Amino acid sequence: MTEHASLDQSSQDPNWWRQAVIYQVYPRSFADGNGDGIGDIPGITRRLGHLARLGVDALWLSPFYPSELKDGGYDVADYRDVDPRLGTLDDFDAMVAEAHRLGVKVIVDIVPNHSSDQHVWFQEALAAGPGSAARDRYVFRDGRGDRGELPPTDWESTFGGSAWRRVPDGQWYLHLFTPEQPDFNWGNEEVREDFRRTLRFWSDRGVDGYRIDVAHGLAKDLAEPLRDLGPDQFRGMQNAVEPGTHPFLDRDEVHEIYRDWRKVFDSYTPPRMAVAEAWVKNERRVLYARADELGQAFNFEYLETDWSTAKLREVIAGSLDAAKVAGASATWVLSNHDVVRHASRLALPARTDLNAWLLSDGARPVADPALGRRRARAATLLMLALPGSSYLYQGEELGLPEVADLPVEALQDPVWEQTKRGRKGRDGCRVPLPWTRGGASYGFGSGGAWLPQPAVFGPLSVEAQDGVEGSTLELYRAALRLRRELLGDETLSWFDSSQDVLHFGRSSGWQCVTNMSARSVPLPSGDVVLTSSEISGDQLPPDTTVWLTAKA
Repeated sequence: MTEHASLDQSSQDPNWWRQAVIYQVYPRSFADGNGDGIGDIPGITRRLGHLARLGVDALWLSPFYPSELKDGGYDVADYRDVDPRLGTLDDFDAMVAEAHRLGVKVIVDIVPNHSSDQHVWFQEALAAGPGSAARDRYVFRDGRGDRGELPPTDWESTFGGSAWRRVPDGQWYLHLFTPEQPDFNWGNEEVREDFRRTLRFWSDRGVDGYRIDVAHGLAKDLAEPLRDLGPDQFRGMQNAVEPGTHPFLDRDEVHEIYRDWRKVFDSYTPPRMAVAEAWVKNERRVLYARADELGQAFNFEYLETDWSTAKLREVIAGSLDAAKVAGASATWVLSNHDVVRHASRLALPARTDLNAWLLSDGARPVADPALGRRRARAATLLMLALPGSSYLYQGEELGLPEVADLPVEALQDPVWEQTKRGRKGRDGCRVPLPWTRGGASYGFGSGGAWLPQPAVFGPLSVEAQDGVEGSTLELYRAALRLRRELLGDETLSWFDSSQDVLHFGRSSGWQCVTNMSARSVPLPSGDVVLTSSEISGDQLPPDTTVWLTAKA
């Protein structure tokens, strides 16, 4: 353990994560400590007081490792170091120590499906040639065609185009994401042992848990001949084959890897937690959340559900049932670094093509910012009332919208070029945070910001909202404080309600009511504790959530 472990004043409860509020920090966009326009580890450390005052239990740090930034840091060149543009290992240790001093745990991103093409192993593989032990750490294959000029399969990259790239000696390597992100061969014991070492490395430095990127992608069917998938692969890939048998997604063998990782996690006190990023259906997602595997998995169905009482109730009930089957707690999330911010998403008509909206710079259809803010606040109070862990994304506590009108010359997400400018990508939710009302980068740093910030960020900054009654920031602070005070067990009971109202209660007597209709509805009996929008009398306005306790 590091010398900082003794400074840990955060909870030692091994189940701390089950009802936690976890705040995602995208390092390059949170706070810039040295004025170079890029957020960094010292910048995060100096702003940890914001997280402590907000009331979160943990911060989740998106990749901060050495990287060529071909995919926002998810192309990792060294899994056991800090990108020098973001700081040093000493800076990282200082951040963990300060977080723990403030009672905030630290979760880091692990990217095990692929490395950067600049990783020493991949460079060795290129130099070693076909059939070498170095190439066996990755997925290299001969091509098809008379001269091997065709890719080994028709598999497509998530970002568009073939998932295979040819190297000068004629072989091809697999990359399910960008060509700069070659996939590991998880059938190779050297790969498995190196990731065990990585998990121990960060755990020994005081890290409390891990978010596992592309958790469903590690195991692959590499038996010859490799299988083609046919056209339109990503529209129904999980339905096209028997569950657990897809060539490279959600294969049954992946669970052997996580059972092995659990032994590493449980060798620490308290055990390290983990959460899977697995874009799979409920019945498959629960497998990753089992106690002898990762313990928890993200629930993306909730994020993708329309603003509809019937659909949300169905997803909430299904998610709680699935978590119960796994012995895990449910997870809830509304925004992250990969999706349009929910303050904008909920401002648009249901089933809006978000990519088309981004390509129009947010002009078609026209979003209603006031409606988006109102619904986002209501959705947040609804989410925070649910049993389980809530994952917040940096800036949502300020009500930040998606920056849909970023100029194309500013875009850095590889999706833009790899789809031949057919998808604008994820930069709009990664614009650096505003801390002050004014200045070159609204307090982000003295040297500007790596993505342009809109003028609306000033009035939404931390400085502009701090202490202001009714602001979104103060709503989040109040909600997280009350959540900690009023939280009961992990059960939920539904109340009979009208078609457009979600009404449920917790064992503590705490009730949550959300009106998703276009009209006011009668407010149920009880003492009002917190509301997402101002209420008057005994009526609950449209697109509003209220927390109630039983009348004394």
